[in-house]
Amino acid sequence: MQQSRSRHPDTQLFISCKTATAIPTRCSLVRDALVQATLDPAVRKIEFVASARVRAETVVLDAVVISRDDGRYLLDVVPARPLRDVENEGLALLAQDQLGLAPWTLTEADIRREPRFANARLVWGYRLAPVGIEMRMRILTALRDDGPMMLGCLLKQVRGPRDPSAAVLALACSDLLELDLDTGPLGPATVVRCRS
Repeated sequence: MQQSRSRHPDTQLFISCKTATAIPTRCSLVRDALVQATLDPAVRKIEFVASARVRAETVVLDAVVISRDDGRYLLDVVPARPLRDVENEGLALLAQDQLGLAPWTLTEADIRREPRFANARLVWGYRLAPVGIEMRMRILTALRDDGPMMLGCLLKQVRGPRDPSAAVLALACSDLLELDLDTGPLGPATVVRCRS
């Protein structure tokens, strides 16, 4: 039976508003994929599946499951694929099929595609920024009342004694706001909207 990669000493834990439990990761590309999934409005939940039963055997999966609006997927980061012998790979594929998971295959180039890669890292850097209730209410009310708007306009509208930029990015990490991370570098023209 294959040794679980999650027990490796280099393992780091990933936690976000879309994870129910901490997800062990050893590869920075997997962490970047998880950050991007957390900030993706189509992703609803991110889960970790350590193992599954196939026939009479327990199969170590150490798999990340991404629940999107269009289904449940097994995150398959090509450079971080586990090394398995033929028998264990076959059992893992049977377990994946049994769990009803389609592969969501990402290459290194997919994950590092700009501007999404840099934007997601920038936004994620603010995930722990404190957001006071007054600022939170001003940001959410502005977007609810006036609809989606450009980031520069939102920041002017909710300006206060403290720069609201960190609060907006932290609320995006909390799945309360959506940011357009794909069109261009994060800036005044980035579209911001409330999560539905």
